[in-house]
Amino acid sequence: MALENQDTIYGDSLKNKTRKKQKKSRRKVKFYYTFMTFVLVFCVIQMGWSAFFNICKLVSYSDKLAKSKELKEQALVKNKQLKNEIENFNSMQKVESIARNNLKMAGENEVLVIINTPEEKTPPKTKKEEFIEFFKKNVADKLIHNNDPHGDFILQ
Repeated sequence: MALENQDTIYGDSLKNKTRKKQKKSRRKVKFYYTFMTFVLVFCVIQMGWSAFFNICKLVSYSDKLAKSKELKEQALVKNKQLKNEIENFNSMQKVESIARNNLKMAGENEVLVIINTPEEKTPPKTKKEEFIEFFKKNVADKLIHNNDPHGDFILQ
């Protein structure tokens, strides 16, 4: 009994000391887990934003790539036509066909008849194509131009 009275006189009992140590260690662990939770949430948000931005770039650049392929095909066709015209330009028949078709001229004792052909109608766009076009115009282009003003991004 003398020892019990001595502990209470000089300070806290051993039980209280161990409880305080356990509370301190629990606080440290709780603080550590809370801090790590915030770090992980920040990392997840950053990865989500990065993925969204990359998807926007992918949509925009795939559309640009498709347009450039179309333009290349059109340029190749036009180039082929011009090469054929150069080869046939020296003949008299070619000069006559240019005069008839492009300049709308007629020969002697001929009547000029012009037949207009209606333009082909483009088929209506699907919902997916409309959504991609809307997304590209309203979201992807704005994000890319805001974050990549010099156009340094290279698609590989």
